[in-house]
Amino acid sequence: MEHNHFEGFGFAHFLAQCDAVGKTVLISLLLLSVASWYLIVTRAFGNWLAARRAAAFEAEFAAAASLDALPEAAGNPFATLLAEARTVARNVIGKELAAAGGFAEVLTRSLNNAIDAEMMRAEHGLTLLATAGSAAPYIGLFGTVWGIYHALVQIGMSGQGTLDKVAGPVGEALIMTALGLAVAIPAVLAYNAFQRRNRRWLNRLESFAHRLYLRLTVDHGQG
Repeated sequence: MEHNHFEGFGFAHFLAQCDAVGKTVLISLLLLSVASWYLIVTRAFGNWLAARRAAAFEAEFAAAASLDALPEAAGNPFATLLAEARTVARNVIGKELAAAGGFAEVLTRSLNNAIDAEMMRAEHGLTLLATAGSAAPYIGLFGTVWGIYHALVQIGMSGQGTLDKVAGPVGEALIMTALGLAVAIPAVLAYNAFQRRNRRWLNRLESFAHRLYLRLTVDHGQG
């Protein structure tokens, strides 16, 4: 019946055995995990919704005989580009922009600024994911070292390295390692996925801005 000596070595026992340092490491990993998963879920849903809105707007843009027929759409970066272009066009009609470099240059600058602003919004939160992915393994490693230290202390106090003396601290060390990896791996995967999405999103925005630029400069030249 020797297994009875180890029946208490569960996660509840791990929490009970943790000292202040171990609990600080555990709380840090928990906070990083919660923040990471919140960003992953909200950004994934936001990106999916933005992609749907963008596809619908691009279809309307391609089918529209006139840009004036396109509606304003809040929260749609493609509609934001159109709104910026309309503002430039109105200013050209109402003011002399020769000093600012003319219609084409002002339009290009305005569209580029709108794209930069959208990409800043797209990058929001990714720093936290990168931090979680890089820092969590080291935080877990610190907890691992601390657990091994406790195991060595137990051996020194008991004078013998029997399993029942060191199982708790060693188990704490292994759990800390696992928790660090459990936080880091999803954060790294999500960060890479969002970065890839942002690169494709930037290409889409630039392609739309180019089509918008061509359409407006032709219309303006004809006008």
